[in-house]
Amino acid sequence: MTTQHPATELDLTAITRKGWADRGDFSDAEFARATAFYNAMRTHDERLHRVRAAAADRIEQWTGHAPRDVGSFGTRLNLQTSDLDLGIGYPVEDRDRLKEVLAGHTTFLGERQTSFATSRLVFSFTLDGIEIDLSALTVDDFTVACRMLDQIDQTMTREERIAHTWVKHLLRSSGRLEEYAAWKLVTYARFCDEFNWVPIPEKTGA
Repeated sequence: MTTQHPATELDLTAITRKGWADRGDFSDAEFARATAFYNAMRTHDERLHRVRAAAADRIEQWTGHAPRDVGSFGTRLNLQTSDLDLGIGYPVEDRDRLKEVLAGHTTFLGERQTSFATSRLVFSFTLDGIEIDLSALTVDDFTVACRMLDQIDQTMTREERIAHTWVKHLLRSSGRLEEYAAWKLVTYARFCDEFNWVPIPEKTGA
């Protein structure tokens, strides 16, 4: 049986099983709705850019490492409620020192697996009402992540971004949170299968 959100013609179950969405999955009317939604999300860009720049400056001052946006805002796939996810490459042997450096500025959320043999430390702080999650990746993982993000930036089309963001919105708004959490990662898997990203447990971000 086809599973549909009341406000969409899309078969979300079929799309999530396929693991990708593109223009061919959409009728003209559906894609028009998706485009309008995507354009509405872009109205938040100026504020998020401003907060991200301020957060990045603080992180570099605290850690000595310049961060990169490794989340949905950096790939232009964010929802209105998006937090910001920044990452740095940091030597594993110095992680205890990093915890000490960030203790007075952030909340330590724990260690998260990123691939079979590596992990990242996750910290959080709030700036201008927006939650900032900072991941300290291994130096090698950060290099891979930057290469993946460059590939997404150069290769993913605007139509693909619109389709992906619309499906993400529909999954979240219909309460299909496990599928939503998985859907947030399909772009990374598509453009860089060597980087196995494991998300922070679902909160309110997008």
